[in-house]
Amino acid sequence: MSNDGVNVGRRRFLTAATSVVGAAGVVGVAVPFVGSWNPSAKAKAAGAPVKANISKLEPGQMIIVEWRGKPVYIVRRTPETVADLAKLNDRVRDPESQEPQQPAYVQGLARTIPGKEEFLILLGLCTHLGCAPMYRPDVGAADLGGSEWLGGFFCPCHGSKFDLAGRVFKGVPAPINLQVPPHSYESDTLVVVGVDQEA
Repeated sequence: MSNDGVNVGRRRFLTAATSVVGAAGVVGVAVPFVGSWNPSAKAKAAGAPVKANISKLEPGQMIIVEWRGKPVYIVRRTPETVADLAKLNDRVRDPESQEPQQPAYVQGLARTIPGKEEFLILLGLCTHLGCAPMYRPDVGAADLGGSEWLGGFFCPCHGSKFDLAGRVFKGVPAPINLQVPPHSYESDTLVVVGVDQEA
């Protein structure tokens, strides 16, 4: 076979140039594909801890923050409210929170970090079907049991009731207490939801 009239140098150059362009194309496709395996900024932020300033929260008030796309209720309770929790032990399903719906460092009837009993921190999702319970601190509310209602949460979807420690009442659809998310205190006025309290 004769190479008459064929420029071998030009053929090599074209072959090399085509190979380089092809390799660049493969890299150009591979980089975004591999990059798509990394979580998006929104996904990273969804799991990030959330800080809440509780300095202006008055006794009896509640604020809501969002953590991992879920509402977190932060309630400042009065000393009387905390003391009244024991009065409800015979009316709630799990008074001592034996079913673990909270981190190990959350203890007692108040379901809080010891020494921080005035602040209640709960996921605002009913344990029945995930509706958002309404905060009903009004003691003696006629529609919730009159004089027996000492304040708490009422789920309007199916009627589940929880006390001001998030403990579920007997005889309602919700099977377990409201969940206490991991949290810690960065200072007396700043709570961090999503970071466990150090022992």
